[in-house]
Amino acid sequence: MDKIVIRGGRTLNGSIQISGAKNAVLTLMPCALLTDEPLTLRNLPRLADVDTFGHLLNGHGVSTTIEGARGGEFGRVMTARANNISSTVAPYDIVRKMRASILVLGPLLAREGEATVSLPGGCAIGNRPIDLHLKALEALGAEIELAAGYVKATAPKGGLRGGRIDFPMVSVGATENALMAAVLAKGETVIENAAREPEIVDLCRCLVAMGAKIDGIGSERLTIHGVDRLHGATYAVMPDRIEAGSYACAAAITGGELELVGASLDDLGAIVASLREAGVEVEPTAKGIKVRRAGELRAINVTTQPYPGFPTDMQAQFMAMLTLAEGASLLTETIFENRYMHVPELSRMGADITVRGRSAVVKGVKSLVGAPVMATDLRASMSLVLAGLAANGETVVNRVYHLDRGYERLEEKLSAVGADIERVSDG
Repeated sequence: MDKIVIRGGRTLNGSIQISGAKNAVLTLMPCALLTDEPLTLRNLPRLADVDTFGHLLNGHGVSTTIEGARGGEFGRVMTARANNISSTVAPYDIVRKMRASILVLGPLLAREGEATVSLPGGCAIGNRPIDLHLKALEALGAEIELAAGYVKATAPKGGLRGGRIDFPMVSVGATENALMAAVLAKGETVIENAAREPEIVDLCRCLVAMGAKIDGIGSERLTIHGVDRLHGATYAVMPDRIEAGSYACAAAITGGELELVGASLDDLGAIVASLREAGVEVEPTAKGIKVRRAGELRAINVTTQPYPGFPTDMQAQFMAMLTLAEGASLLTETIFENRYMHVPELSRMGADITVRGRSAVVKGVKSLVGAPVMATDLRASMSLVLAGLAANGETVVNRVYHLDRGYERLEEKLSAVGADIERVSDG
């Protein structure tokens, strides 16, 4: 199993190319199920999750080809074509690896009138529930049955029909599934309290490029006018705002200056506001944004919220950065109840963090010390890398397969801006 070895204490300077967004591309790929014509996605990141979703699509009869990865280039191109759907079943063996697999449910149901999808991650509907996904599809006339760990959805005779979906709480995944189902439903669908993340906007724009009719893009009220069919399209995946935010934290925690090529201030919103509050300079450039830390980091308070609030996917990285800030910071996690698993590992490196329920108090320390640590999930993994970049001595991050799910060529990008980092295989 691979591990990442970091010899910390180096200031990072230079430029990093931001890849296509993981959270966007995994939403755009299932759009291929909605048409029998080719869907071409540009700026495709090289990620384990993209490969896994590609295998899932192949199992449904979708042909996929990837080009443009020659010579160390970023931004590959994938073309997916679903001439015929050969299977409407998404099996446990694939779905258990990635929660985003649930996003084939809406497209399959809309096009084929039925879909059978394993409960994601092998989990029950308790934590990180999918009940909002199912209620949204029921509002479009679907019949839902849960049996033996699978969701079986069936459209009424004549296909899905437009309806009103009023989410009691904001759900990115449920909004995505509802959108993809509604574009082929008969009549008008209104989604109230829709998620407003940039990745949702990206999905809407891709669907519109395929012939969908959607009003209110970017707002909490989406109106979808169903069409009989969608056609193929070529669409560029948006830059990854979480990757950009993560490398912004890398500049901040090492006291360096990085230009994040392709990053957009508009997408980063609350992340940039919190960076500036912590004493980090963030400015737009012709190619993206520049991030620089001139003085000392300042303690801040951060609460995760649905967009346009501070994203839960940046909480762990900010926690790592704030371990070296002057004063005490308060981080409150309102999205997921178990997202502080990185705290014991950061504490092994000398961080002073106290968890109280859904809040964590981070008291800044003078320095961190390298140590062997273990990654528990994707964003927690990045927090340990960030801590290792700033720590004195050597940090060894184990279980780095988590990182490969969401960060393209991490060691290559960081090495190019001055980090002493390498991947080592135990085998």
